[in-house]
Amino acid sequence: MSWIAPSISGCLLVLIATGCASTPPRVGEKGASVPSSAEEKAYQETLDHYTDHAEVYDLLNLHMFTAVTYQSWPFREARVHRLATFQVQPQAIVEKNLAIERSAFDSFHEFFFGVHIPYYRYDDFDRRNSMWRIALVTDAGETTPTSVERLGRADLNMRAIYPYMDDFWVAYRIRFPRSTTNGEPVIPAGTKRIMVRIASTLGKAELYFPAE
Repeated sequence: MSWIAPSISGCLLVLIATGCASTPPRVGEKGASVPSSAEEKAYQETLDHYTDHAEVYDLLNLHMFTAVTYQSWPFREARVHRLATFQVQPQAIVEKNLAIERSAFDSFHEFFFGVHIPYYRYDDFDRRNSMWRIALVTDAGETTPTSVERLGRADLNMRAIYPYMDDFWVAYRIRFPRSTTNGEPVIPAGTKRIMVRIASTLGKAELYFPAE
């Protein structure tokens, strides 16, 4: 969990005013869960393993709540099977969707980016001249995205997969290249942890993920 604040006194003010909660306040109907409690638990554990959260404050002024999920292969598999359970998909469709996910996994390092920003003018992550700079930081250095795609506002379907996507949150898909301009892997073999940084004049969020 990343906590961004300009000073200890600022956090103390937030503590007094809001209790300095470890998660954003929940707004909206809870997403669906699968009938099997064991499968639900396994999915939530996989989601948590590949997800990090951050908040950007300036004293009492909230600039951003965010959560990011790394689209690792284990998470992609879990996501495909979860949707298949909800939709009662035949095995042929499940295999087709897994093949689509494998192709995407082999082509990009991808992240699902959920964000709530109180002021609409700051929500410009997908624009060419965005105020935000996004970078993937690994042992090989820093890499900027090949694309940032706005997926839209949260709904119950999205919340069933990413339960942190409350009302008023917006989803993006961020894709980074798998290789540097020199042809080297963006995530070198043996890397244990990677980081996505989202930064602007409002502050920065640094979110960490296992590299496997």
